[in-house]
Amino acid sequence: MTGAPDSTTPQAASDSTEGTRAATLHVPVLLDEVLEALAPRPGGRYLDGTVGLGGHSAAIMERIGPDGELCCLDRDITALGLARQRLAQWGGRVHFFHTRYAAFEAALDQLGWDKVDGALIDIGVSSMQIDMADRGFSFHADGPLDMRMDRDGDEAPASNLVNRATVDVLKDIILRYGEDPMAGRIARAIVDARAAGPIETTAQLAAIVDRAYPAKWRATSRNHPATRTFQALRMAVNDELGQLERFLDRILDRLNPGGRLAVITFHSLEDRIVKHRLRDESQGCVCPRSVSRCECGHKARVDVLTRKPVTASEAELARNSRASSAKLRAAQRLAEGQAP
Repeated sequence: MTGAPDSTTPQAASDSTEGTRAATLHVPVLLDEVLEALAPRPGGRYLDGTVGLGGHSAAIMERIGPDGELCCLDRDITALGLARQRLAQWGGRVHFFHTRYAAFEAALDQLGWDKVDGALIDIGVSSMQIDMADRGFSFHADGPLDMRMDRDGDEAPASNLVNRATVDVLKDIILRYGEDPMAGRIARAIVDARAAGPIETTAQLAAIVDRAYPAKWRATSRNHPATRTFQALRMAVNDELGQLERFLDRILDRLNPGGRLAVITFHSLEDRIVKHRLRDESQGCVCPRSVSRCECGHKARVDVLTRKPVTASEAELARNSRASSAKLRAAQRLAEGQAP
């Protein structure tokens, strides 16, 4: 883990023009709903595990007053540099770390923070990443088949997976993360196509997937046939579900009593993980009904604040169509022995 890069970092500099434009146009999703869920209080300490372009963080800083502090993480060095510029007015009360949100504990330890009063993660690919063709997240503009959120990290680009994985591995990834019923056909089409030469660009891959779809399906599909395949590869490259699970494993231990957790997801698999984890952590005894006396010793640790996921209003959707798949879930940390 490292501190935030300055604007002269080579990778950040190469993306500065498009990145700055994206930052200017950035609209944080579910902003009012996030603030209601987190209820930031003056003087509190908060964690934004996916600072992105800093929209949610700026709103949090406006509410926690001159004594509040915020720890901001992001694995995308370009986004982190832009967030640093956006949040510069709050000076040393905002702390930046170039790291995955699942590694948040190391950042808190470095700051000397035992616990925080609230934590937010807004997971998935950002608008900036989608809109920058050279990042390889989207097939709408041709670019290298990359998809790494952290191009300075250990992850290999999507092209490695596409050109080296077996049919079975590709099928499993596309079926599991993309939930695409054509996963087998797509996997075989990829392997057949790469026999003639490596698949290196988003346009190449999108065309291969498009041809793998039956003509009738292509004609009636609401989205491009490659949508789910691109999503699946991105999630695999960046270990997105693993990151979420590891974060949820540890975050409640670092929340003060009364502290709040807010999680925004954009995929049904992610939302399901959050839903089930918060439900489990809100329950007391989880022994089978056949057991007359509790043997598990499980204690409720949170009060779930969102019985159903919070979604974007019609007004927000009119401003930002990308908010359509966003779902927010939140919970409040209970004190020891406190009932939900």
